[in-house]
Amino acid sequence: MKKIRDLANSLHTNALFFVSPILLLLAWAWVCSAGIFPEQILVSPAGVYQTAHELWGSGELQSHLHDSLYRLVLGFAIGVLLGMVFGVLMGLFKPIDAFFAPSFNALRQVPTIAFIPMLVMIFGVEETFKIVVVAKAAFFPITMATYDAVKGIPRSYFEVSKVYQLSHFSLVRHVILPATVPPILTGLRLALGRSWMVLVAAELIAADSGIGQMMEMGRQMFRIDIVLVGVLVTGLIGFLLDRSLRSVETHLGRWQQS
Repeated sequence: MKKIRDLANSLHTNALFFVSPILLLLAWAWVCSAGIFPEQILVSPAGVYQTAHELWGSGELQSHLHDSLYRLVLGFAIGVLLGMVFGVLMGLFKPIDAFFAPSFNALRQVPTIAFIPMLVMIFGVEETFKIVVVAKAAFFPITMATYDAVKGIPRSYFEVSKVYQLSHFSLVRHVILPATVPPILTGLRLALGRSWMVLVAAELIAADSGIGQMMEMGRQMFRIDIVLVGVLVTGLIGFLLDRSLRSVETHLGRWQQS
């Protein structure tokens, strides 16, 4: 009986998962059919699907998506690596924390978008600019997550490491990393979503390829259907990235409890 109840609850939850997207799609189709907005402003779902099919068939959508994901992966990896190292150093060593904390806390309050004009002047609109933007967007959340995680490690862990005379490398590998993985994963999920949004915004402003640039070209040509394809692809990719890391985070949490 309990298995049947659990199965029913699971089916109910899965059904609810699709309710809001379907309602949104129906509302969108109804607004278009009612003629509340002209087609130049709001294209119907069927029109957007047709445009997406054409962009996919021509290979243009895959090309833009490939460029955006390449920039995301490379920039995010750089930002995560630097952020974790810097967060560990700030969390372990009080002099480093005292020296860098004021500047770090001031800079992390500035939106990444505000740095785009300066970064364009320094790096131009080539690949380096987009990768630096993504790395910057990922660096601060990861640093804060790592810093807070290191600060939250019980002092007894460090006392035991002193008894065994662990080196700094062994301390990081065998004590700090296992104790900080769950909160760092949460920081990774937040940083990845932010990095993806910032990347698309940067491509809207200055880029020659990518999902953001595809939307900007659609706007300049008054092709709202292309813009909406970009919006839907951006939302879908962001959703999949978030769900993937959320699944890893949930799995790790269950493993940690067991």
